Amino acid sequence: MANPETLQPFRLKGQAPVYMVGLGHGAIHWFAMTVMVLLPYIRQDMSLTGVQVGALVSIFHLVSALTNVVSGPAIDITGRRALFQIIAVAIGGAGLLVFGFTANYVIMAAMMALMGVANNIWHPAGISFLSRLYPNNRGYVLSIHASGANLGDAVAPFLAGLLLVWFSWQETAVISSLPVFLVGLLLIIIVLPRDKVTQDGPKKGVGAADYVTGLKIMIKDKAVVGLCLMAAFRTSAQVGLFTFIPIYLVEVMKTSSVFMGTNMTAMQLTGVFASVIAGTASDKVGVRPIVMMGLTASTLIIAGLTFVSDELIYITCIAVLGFCLYAIRPVVHSWLMALVPDNMAGSATSLMFGIQSIFGAATPLIGGAIMDIYGIIYVFYFIAGMILVSNLIVFMLPKVDPGQQAAKP
Repeated sequence: MANPETLQPFRLKGQAPVYMVGLGHGAIHWFAMTVMVLLPYIRQDMSLTGVQVGALVSIFHLVSALTNVVSGPAIDITGRRALFQIIAVAIGGAGLLVFGFTANYVIMAAMMALMGVANNIWHPAGISFLSRLYPNNRGYVLSIHASGANLGDAVAPFLAGLLLVWFSWQETAVISSLPVFLVGLLLIIIVLPRDKVTQDGPKKGVGAADYVTGLKIMIKDKAVVGLCLMAAFRTSAQVGLFTFIPIYLVEVMKTSSVFMGTNMTAMQLTGVFASVIAGTASDKVGVRPIVMMGLTASTLIIAGLTFVSDELIYITCIAVLGFCLYAIRPVVHSWLMALVPDNMAGSATSLMFGIQSIFGAATPLIGGAIMDIYGIIYVFYFIAGMILVSNLIVFMLPKVDPGQQAAKP
């Protein structure tokens, strides 16, 4: 492999691939978050039940999990990490585009499945690409990657909420798909040429036999599996928030589409800064303290939101929740990269996101059933409980010392 590159954090010069991959991650979250904002209006227009709404989101995550069968191995064996990033953005954008031309539930479900495929392809490709190219700055570059997701999650709901003032939800979906294709073009120009830099000489990736052996070892590693389970509960809670906060704001608090979109933006925007701060800090103080603080605060805020009726207080709490919740994401990814060999980074990421997707697929269905039977308030108690479980799992995970990521061979 080429000599690993070392970066000076927060400098733009020479870091175009880092920021472009972060922007690509933003595109992946852009189309998913746009659909979340459209769901209350799709529900009203098509008279969907809570379970039907939840099923659309569940399909996204279930298909994402199933995609693990091929995505991680394909990325590690071929070594074409940048190419897979481009494929993910292209098919995800196509899913959102077609979404805007239909009011058929079955076709919508198929497009959610397509976007789920894109979601899973991206993460093992993007995270392993950065981790392999910049092993001495994993916390930093993965924080930029996570911040890109937060940026996509922040801008998409605000834009969609604004567009809904003038356009239908179908038209909003079509317009919102255009930036995704633009990002795909930029990835071809900036990131694709770096594909060869992350390959092992004449051999593009890891051999199939070595891959199977490494995968077996990884699955037997209690630390890796435990970390994946912890991340799964956290991500499931995040999926629940994305699905039910827009519905709560529109149907219970009777807010406008603009205010609803602004709330979702506030949660994500604070996450942009939190990701960079926490990711960089984890390179110095370690991953465990950052994760524990973020999970504990998130649990308390989610439960507390059910007692808030004032719009200003609500959006403030949402912003703080975003800071705490998203500070964790790059740190968890960095923790995982410290536990696995470099040539298994893609598959390790795929394993984590696969488990997350399985758990995440169940959350909207369970939440939708709770909403139909007991009311939406109880959905948020359920979500807070998942974050609490995630926090408890942290106590059983091994300690990772500051700088271990950079020192790992």
